[in-house]
Amino acid sequence: MTESDKKASPVSDVGAWAMNVISSVGIIMANKQLMSANGYAFTFATTLTGFHFAVTALVGFVSNSTGYTASKHVPLWELLWFSIVANMSITGMNLSLMLNSVGFYQISKLSMIPVVCVMEWILHSKRYSKEVKVSVVVVVIGVGVCTITDVKVNAKGFTCACVAVLATSLQQISIGSLQKKYSIGAFELLSKTAPIQALSLLVLGPFIDYYLTGRLISDYMKTISYGAIILILISCSLAVFCNISQYLCIGRFSAVSFQVLGHMKTVAVLTLGWLLFDSELTFKNIAGMLVAVAGMVIYSWAVEVEKAAAKSLPHSKHSLTEEELNLLKDGLEKGPIKDTEFGESK
Repeated sequence: MTESDKKASPVSDVGAWAMNVISSVGIIMANKQLMSANGYAFTFATTLTGFHFAVTALVGFVSNSTGYTASKHVPLWELLWFSIVANMSITGMNLSLMLNSVGFYQISKLSMIPVVCVMEWILHSKRYSKEVKVSVVVVVIGVGVCTITDVKVNAKGFTCACVAVLATSLQQISIGSLQKKYSIGAFELLSKTAPIQALSLLVLGPFIDYYLTGRLISDYMKTISYGAIILILISCSLAVFCNISQYLCIGRFSAVSFQVLGHMKTVAVLTLGWLLFDSELTFKNIAGMLVAVAGMVIYSWAVEVEKAAAKSLPHSKHSLTEEELNLLKDGLEKGPIKDTEFGESK
């Protein structure tokens, strides 16, 4: 994470979350009109994601070329590994949605929160307070109540869902890890991974989409309308903001926070669907949304409690006090220091 990211103000933090929620909800609404049978029937989701990353890569190239952002070195093998995991996430999610019922698809998405928690514990030895665990459970229950309907699963669908959940969780954890490991900003990292993802998805996407839908994108492009082109451009533009804000949010907070507060998008999509598309909104949906929002509020409070507790802990011995520095200075001036022990932080 860069110094500017570390010193981010609460206002810019809220701005990053707002950008993610608004762009994500906007892209869902645009894609709903673009891909639905009542809209333009553009059912090539994987290829569309390739378009998204191609436009994001173009924006990153222009930004680097004009000197607006500086390019930092990240080993190519790390970028390739990350891109493979990210593409497995996208493909796995699309296959899971096709092979499973919508209800099981939603369950698999909800399972990402506990999976991310477990993976961060395994990979980074990260532990969570009781308050955070309770809030996560409340959010999962709330979103589950308002989104899960029929639950049907089969062996192929279950396998794809497992791959999608593991890949997505690992990808989101890796976003934060790579930013910290190479002291690289969110947009700089995205501009390095986007070209690789764009190229691979544009090559493989049409084949994956043909397997999912039985339709060729080349046939669709022969009769594409101006309305569909405009919606594709809108979707790609929103994807740039969505991708940047995802990297920003995970880099500044954590993959768990991104998952928990990200479910605010689910609530927003359900509400906008009711307002704009006359989607049915039942008492069960409303009750679930209220529980989910309550869980998000509890989670935000729990994270602040953890931060306050961390600040109140005694400083590590790696952070020497002014008195210790003076003693060290005196010792260096008088001669070699004997029997001095520098303890490691615990």
